[in-house]
Amino acid sequence: MPDLLLELFSEEIPARMQTRAADDLRKAVTDRLVDAGLAYDGARAFVTPRRLALAVQGVPARQPDIREEKKGPRVGAPDSAIAGFLKAAGLKSIGEAKVQPDKKGDFYVATIEKPGRAAIDVIGEILAEVIETFPWPKSMRWGEQSKDAGALNWVRPLHSMIATFGPETEEPDIVPLSVGGIAAGNETRGHRFLSPAPFTVRRLTDYTQKLDKAKVVLDAQRRRDIIHTEARQLAFAQGLELIEDDDLLAEVAGLVEWPVVLMGSFAEQFLRIPEEVIRATIRNNQKCFVLRDAAHAKLVNKFILVSNIEAADGGKAIVAGNERVIRARLSDAKFFYETDLKTRLEDRLPKFKDIVFHEKLGSQWDRIERIERLVGELAPLVDANVEKAKRAARLCKADLLTEVVGEFPELQGTMGRYYAEEQGEDEAVAHAIEDHYKPKGPDDLVPSDPVSIAVALADKLVLLTGFWFHNEKPKGSGDPFALRRAALGVIRLVVQNQIKLPLRDWFGKGLSAYLGAEIFGDDARARDLLSFVVDRLKVQLREQGARHDLVDAVFALEGQDDLLLIVRRVEALGKFLDTEDGKNLLAGTKRAANIIRIEEKKDGRQYTGAPDATLYRQDEEKALAKAIDAAKSEAARAVGNENFEAAMRAMAKLRPHVDAFFDKVTVNVEDKALRENRLKLLNEIRAATRAVADFSKIEG
Repeated sequence: MPDLLLELFSEEIPARMQTRAADDLRKAVTDRLVDAGLAYDGARAFVTPRRLALAVQGVPARQPDIREEKKGPRVGAPDSAIAGFLKAAGLKSIGEAKVQPDKKGDFYVATIEKPGRAAIDVIGEILAEVIETFPWPKSMRWGEQSKDAGALNWVRPLHSMIATFGPETEEPDIVPLSVGGIAAGNETRGHRFLSPAPFTVRRLTDYTQKLDKAKVVLDAQRRRDIIHTEARQLAFAQGLELIEDDDLLAEVAGLVEWPVVLMGSFAEQFLRIPEEVIRATIRNNQKCFVLRDAAHAKLVNKFILVSNIEAADGGKAIVAGNERVIRARLSDAKFFYETDLKTRLEDRLPKFKDIVFHEKLGSQWDRIERIERLVGELAPLVDANVEKAKRAARLCKADLLTEVVGEFPELQGTMGRYYAEEQGEDEAVAHAIEDHYKPKGPDDLVPSDPVSIAVALADKLVLLTGFWFHNEKPKGSGDPFALRRAALGVIRLVVQNQIKLPLRDWFGKGLSAYLGAEIFGDDARARDLLSFVVDRLKVQLREQGARHDLVDAVFALEGQDDLLLIVRRVEALGKFLDTEDGKNLLAGTKRAANIIRIEEKKDGRQYTGAPDATLYRQDEEKALAKAIDAAKSEAARAVGNENFEAAMRAMAKLRPHVDAFFDKVTVNVEDKALRENRLKLLNEIRAATRAVADFSKIEG
């Protein structure tokens, strides 16, 4: 079957837009192909700084013919209704329709046959629509055509288009496509400087081969692999190690079509400033990689750059140019750092009184005071020194006003630690200043030092309770103050450090930092915030392989707001349900619950309360009742000791008695008193299992 090749050749596409553009192109075209009845075998998109390309394999040469029946009016309907039906169905007279009987009478039915069109014509229309409506984050018009109301918007000026379609054994045809005054053809160009001459292509295979010869690596992953491999080899040859940076690697691969890896250096004197500042300067300003000594893991005064050309001098001039720029940038960074050291962190704090954090939450000064007040209460909970924790809280945001953080915001916290160390602060205080933002993401380290834990928790709890109190919650995908990240941070801090933290109480304490009084304990906002945090917990546990329904089953129990205990219950419940006893007890519990639900609905009442032991008629009833009492008592003791595995083992002892009850005892008997008593006994099974979880929430 025929294949489609599309290339959109333009000026440089920003690296940050490339991956999304390739995905959007593939999805937009293939979705429309399927909608048009043109199923395909496979599709792959490519992107370089100057071209966006798509190859679709195995597209049918024609659309399938369509045959459908259109139901019309009833026989004997008014002439106007019949005339409308004839027009809609494309019939000349009602005699061309057939009469089809229906439960409501006889109706006219028209058979409409629509022959499929040639795929190449359909593809031309699809591509035109995709290109004209392409969702670039930012786009532009250019040249004379920019004055036209219907002019093409594209990320950068579009120069040419390839659009070929045909089977592998034949010369492909040019797709009838013209957009923005540019007609599709089969001609493209190679590297801007190394191979600018035009050449023609037929399909994907010779397209990629000819681009390779023209100094263009079409596949972005291959460009990344080339850069990564050559950078590591170049570093290794000098006894150095490349400091890995996946985001920078992806960005640099989007800046070049023909990657050439080179090494440069800078003056050793700059190594006296913090390594993070050197790395941020070189990375952000020149898109270069930094290196470290393989033996001592210390940063060295060399860097890796990636050029887009093979220079006649072997890249000497390119390296020299980058070295000049980096030298100037590092000189600025050194000046910023040394200037910052002249002012102590606490001396910067008064400026925060004039900086608004949020219009409803006050200034940054207010925010810091709230964190400091709350950390004083949290510190004993995590065995942290109260004074050190309060000192770290007081200084934790101060580096936001420094020159280095103003230049490199991603170094907030890190620079605070450096400045704190330089001014002689306690080591725990300095590290808490850096760590209080953590964890910033799922792969970030979780602070383990007590002072750091206390400040990190206080920062996040103040943030969450403040925004919830003012009803400023995340909406949709929008989360400008990273409240979801804060909630995940609380979860990871609590769980990984094994901290018992009843959230309802601490939401109240967090709010008291705003109002001076706890009024947030158990109102609707507290419950809503707790649900928000637990939803984040569900996501995390699901990513770790846990079942979301087990979280629901545990959280459904009254008063469950301790994240650590919820996680322990979920883990124990998951292990229990993987056993035969667990599976069978779950089945028995659900069976009991279903019977009770049906009978309660039928009778219009609930069967709660203790059953009457004098009404037990069979040994299986007596044995089940005795087993329930024992399991309740044993499970309650185990839960009180936070031994959830033991609580599950207590529940497991119910299994044979539940099985025997259902095997030997009839619930719905004629004797009303006996029936009611047995339904209450079934309810006791449900009540007993709630010592560990609400089994009704568990799937299966």
